[in-house]
Amino acid sequence: MRNIGDRDLQKTSTYIVPCFLLVELVIMAGTVLLAYYFEYTDTFPVHVQGFFCFDKTFSKPYPGPEDDSKAPPALVYSLVTAIPTVTILIGEVTTFFVKAEGAQEKTIVTADCCYFNPLLRRIVRFLGVYSFGLFATTIFANAGQVVTGNQTPHFLSACRPNYTVLGCQSPMQYITERRACTGNPYLVASARKSFPSKDAALSIYSAVYTVMYVTLVFRTKGTRLTKPTLCLTLLSLAVLVGVVRVTEYRNHWGDVLAGYLTGGAIAAFLVTCVINNFQQTASALPPLPPQRPQPPHGMPLSTLPRVESPLEKLSCPQVPRLPYTEIT
Repeated sequence: MRNIGDRDLQKTSTYIVPCFLLVELVIMAGTVLLAYYFEYTDTFPVHVQGFFCFDKTFSKPYPGPEDDSKAPPALVYSLVTAIPTVTILIGEVTTFFVKAEGAQEKTIVTADCCYFNPLLRRIVRFLGVYSFGLFATTIFANAGQVVTGNQTPHFLSACRPNYTVLGCQSPMQYITERRACTGNPYLVASARKSFPSKDAALSIYSAVYTVMYVTLVFRTKGTRLTKPTLCLTLLSLAVLVGVVRVTEYRNHWGDVLAGYLTGGAIAAFLVTCVINNFQQTASALPPLPPQRPQPPHGMPLSTLPRVESPLEKLSCPQVPRLPYTEIT
């Protein structure tokens, strides 16, 4: 049998399972599927922009494949996935065992068969929202690259245009022919995806989400120096990814800044508007008992002066006074 204390820490919900299965999982699956189509298929063709002959902006040397970068996508994606996951797991487990019993969230019971522990519920909620934002950031970055078709700094090195056939005689001549490039078609298509920088967007999204979690959840006294150090380290890693992209001629500064703006805006929106700054639900908080007004410290109630209300005077019957006569 369950005691009264266990019942007080439980609440019944009949819609959490249908909402999770029919709404949240469908949205998550659609987001993942859309990100897959943007990333690995040709469903959305890249917009083909022209270029000026001998344009020095796009004439940087080819830096090689993405895997040869100092910040390869495999490393960036691993850190983007691992760092927030480990941080949230450590933070939630620590907070659950340190928090007082009366301040913990209630266990959700659905149909007397399914029990959702508050620790598991918060972990799934925060990591689920983070995963959704990760795929949403990927979709926004890929959509921007496909729609704009902005060239990378090494575009002409990958394109290898034949200036003689194109009749380039002046740097001001603009080439709009789709068959102007003679290089590898895959490299040419990749060189047309520069704005915004996807690696910069994902790295800053992960950093901002984790920094906001650390700042809003970790409130112990011993974290006054630990929290700023951890937050600055995460933000520095995100900035370092953008710097590497620029120094290796894989993106322009404008592409990196646009990626920072995209990822940071998505992280801030999800934290503030979707999961309410990582706070527990209002229904989980125990109601405060009514408190009586207390007298000032050190002064008993009997010594307080009584203030007579004007309404009290008017409500009392007025007794006429007799004239005063002196008795002799």
